[in-house]
Amino acid sequence: MKTIFITGASSGIGKATAKFFHSKGWNVIATMRSPEKETELAQLENMTILPLDVTNAEQIKATVEKAIALTNIDVVLNNAGHGLFGPVEAVNDEQIMRQINTNVLGPLHVIQAFIPYFREKKEGLFINTTSMAGLTGYPLSNIYNSTKWALEGLSECLAIELSIFNIGVKSVSPDATKTSLFSSADVVSHPLYDGVIQKMMSGIQPATAPEEIAEVIYEAATDGKDQLRYPAGGAARQIYARRLEIGPEASRQETTKWFQSLQTF
Repeated sequence: MKTIFITGASSGIGKATAKFFHSKGWNVIATMRSPEKETELAQLENMTILPLDVTNAEQIKATVEKAIALTNIDVVLNNAGHGLFGPVEAVNDEQIMRQINTNVLGPLHVIQAFIPYFREKKEGLFINTTSMAGLTGYPLSNIYNSTKWALEGLSECLAIELSIFNIGVKSVSPDATKTSLFSSADVVSHPLYDGVIQKMMSGIQPATAPEEIAEVIYEAATDGKDQLRYPAGGAARQIYARRLEIGPEASRQETTKWFQSLQTF
């Protein structure tokens, strides 16, 4: 029985992935900030719930050590994340650092904690949940996009670096998914941008179910392919295919024209 270790498993993509891998006969270690609140996953056999706040470096070390002591781990899914939307001139340092700590340093510290274990085993796989925001540029989500681009870059570099130890690295990039990302995100205000922010946020209609993303994560974990990026969701595949087709400069120009059509000043 193989085992997957998941961060951010209390809801959304993380919880859906925990349930999907469990249904496929995997042992699951589901981590979350408040495990005492989790009731559904706790009822399942071969499902271990552990506490983990990815912004707490010491807790990461302790939880990874406990997980390794419990069972053999095959796949690590870095899934925990947080959103921040609004013009870059309006965000403050606290909001910026929350993004970086959750979306970049958290996964990085989890990876660092597991590398020696996977290296000794001479095998293992990291899967990082990024976003289409990590593969193309969008306005008014600058800091969020930046963290996801950082995670995509980290994934690509590590896929090369860790290959000498037979450790794989992949990224799964969802489109707008029916999770709490948008409802729980920080949205900053600025009078010159508020009209277009409202238009953009009201125009975001998440259409992809978390279960669809979970299936792509399972594919990445089990297909045995030397493949780095897995766009997840119909819109994600279309957007990424379009960017590859026309190139990054033309893609930027297309997005710029669309954004300028929304401006209200």
